[in-house]
Amino acid sequence: MDYSIKQVSEKTNLKTHVLRYYEKEGLLPFVSRSKSGIRRYSEGDLEWIGLICCLKNTGMSIKQIKDFVELSIKGNETLKKRCDMLIAHKKSVETQIEEMQDHLRKVAHKIEYFTGQYEKYTLDHPDHTEVI
Repeated sequence: MDYSIKQVSEKTNLKTHVLRYYEKEGLLPFVSRSKSGIRRYSEGDLEWIGLICCLKNTGMSIKQIKDFVELSIKGNETLKKRCDMLIAHKKSVETQIEEMQDHLRKVAHKIEYFTGQYEKYTLDHPDHTEVI
């Protein structure tokens, strides 16, 4: 089944100009066109878009994604390089998650601390009414 750019935009929640940009940057090299030049996206293209979004949303640069796509075009002889790229990216994402978990723990600690301070304050100042 083929999809128009509008249908792909609706399915992926990506603006049509983003899809055109991805194609222009070489991230979607397999998108075909009708005789009149209209883009026709396949199920395979949708899978690529899903991978591109995943990689981009986890911090991979457009250039790195392009490098990955170019390796993919070269075929099975690049499988090891692609795996190595994804392994390195996975490690980077895991590091980011660990850092965010540390930040989240600090925020939770501050919430606990300030909540305790506020409760103590309201006990010491029973006439205090907070204006919201």
